[in-house]
Amino acid sequence: MQTIEKDQDTLTFAKRLKYSTRTHHDGVDSMVMKSEPFANEDNYRKFLRLQHIFHLSVAPLYQHPDLQALFPGLAELPRLSAVESDLNDLGLKADVDASLLATPTDLYQAIGWLYCSEGSNIGAAFLYKETQKLKFDADHGARHLAAHSEGRAPHWRKFVAQLDALSLTEEQEALAIKGAMDAFAFYKKTLAAIG
Repeated sequence: MQTIEKDQDTLTFAKRLKYSTRTHHDGVDSMVMKSEPFANEDNYRKFLRLQHIFHLSVAPLYQHPDLQALFPGLAELPRLSAVESDLNDLGLKADVDASLLATPTDLYQAIGWLYCSEGSNIGAAFLYKETQKLKFDADHGARHLAAHSEGRAPHWRKFVAQLDALSLTEEQEALAIKGAMDAFAFYKKTLAAIG
């Protein structure tokens, strides 16, 4: 039986992205859970600040005309305003030192960042459940972790279909994969700085 490495050519672009970044993704998951974001409200506040810095960094991508052309409906997807409402619920300010932000300027790397941002909504199902132990929900404190209006899975499938419909060269795909790796690395670096 062939290994997945040998079958890489037959994988869809979204699956190649997932396969190429799996260790980075797992590293983020592990680091987030070690920080125990739902153990108490103080930890959750740190987690919210982390989420805010990440979503503030990716927010310009959702308004980028070239990316909107590649991903119809992109402008309706950012969760920055939901994160900022959550911060407000907890009495936290939404101002951030600009030096903490990182927004990719390369179009194809930006695709990788969007992959991480939109993919995090699938993992957020577990996180959202955990916030309820702290009495937060879609109306107070955990808006940005709530499911998309059309549901997590249907929303993700739609985004994956858009990814797989892109006609990218090998070089452009490599840039997108690098972008996803950079996004995961940025998230980990920010978590370490806040923690």
